[in-house]
Amino acid sequence: MSILYRSDEARGPAWATYFAEHAPDLDFRVWPDAGDLTDVEYLIAWQAPPELLASLPRLKVLFSSGAGVDHVDFSKIPDHIPIVRMVEPGIINGMVEYVSLAVLALHRDFFDYIETRPKRIWNPLEVPPASARTIGVMGMGVLGQAVLARLATYGFDLRGWNRSPRRMEQVDSYAGADQLQPFLAGCDMLVCLLPLTETTRGILDRRLFAALPKGAALINVGRGGHLVDEDLIEALDACHLSRAILDVAEPEPLHHEHPFWTHPRIFLTPHVASMTQPETAAPILLENIRRHQRGEALEVIDRSRGY
Repeated sequence: MSILYRSDEARGPAWATYFAEHAPDLDFRVWPDAGDLTDVEYLIAWQAPPELLASLPRLKVLFSSGAGVDHVDFSKIPDHIPIVRMVEPGIINGMVEYVSLAVLALHRDFFDYIETRPKRIWNPLEVPPASARTIGVMGMGVLGQAVLARLATYGFDLRGWNRSPRRMEQVDSYAGADQLQPFLAGCDMLVCLLPLTETTRGILDRRLFAALPKGAALINVGRGGHLVDEDLIEALDACHLSRAILDVAEPEPLHHEHPFWTHPRIFLTPHVASMTQPETAAPILLENIRRHQRGEALEVIDRSRGY
């Protein structure tokens, strides 16, 4: 039984080492040393090209090496092949750390101090209590709930918005298109953690920004496709939004001439908010493979919803 890993090349050896130690009966291969593709039954991949998928006639399960599956072209994968996205502690913890860092940096005015430091201005800014700031999270899945739970420990006023109703303690929950505007109206900081689907593409646009209070900040750790770039720049230049922290872009990498690189109110990172960690992800993936071998059900994505 063969497994092919085609994802982050630097992490490939760690995956191979884990499988060699804990599943020596499985033939674990790391791209480009793929061997005979006709006997590959499990694929662990990020952005697998259609020609690769077409060359795997015995493929039984496609495992996304990341939390999202928007990189998967469903039309190229037969309906009988399950698609399983990665949800593991490394991804969750990384996202919680990044969003906490971003929220706290905005809350404590770190970017203002970064701007005044070269001018040698000693100007302490008044810091409101965390309870005076309302943080809204769009997307209350596994990652969104983990982020909200951590932010609750700081005392922020919290609200969450989801396609379907989700309930959490210490979080005011909103659901569906009808409740999006009331959700946005109270957010001092907006965190986007939505999956990228046809219905969420371009959701961060001028209409959404206009529904936020003046001076609100945006943190996008979802996908670059959620954001209409020119609408964000317009909202920042008009001082309706105060700042934006972006970990994702479209396309990636962002081209050198893109205005995000030089905009004074945008802080940009290269899609590093959370990364799959082999030491925590490999055991979970191996257990999923064993479950499939035993004929047990896997937690697969809903192709109709896109996640």
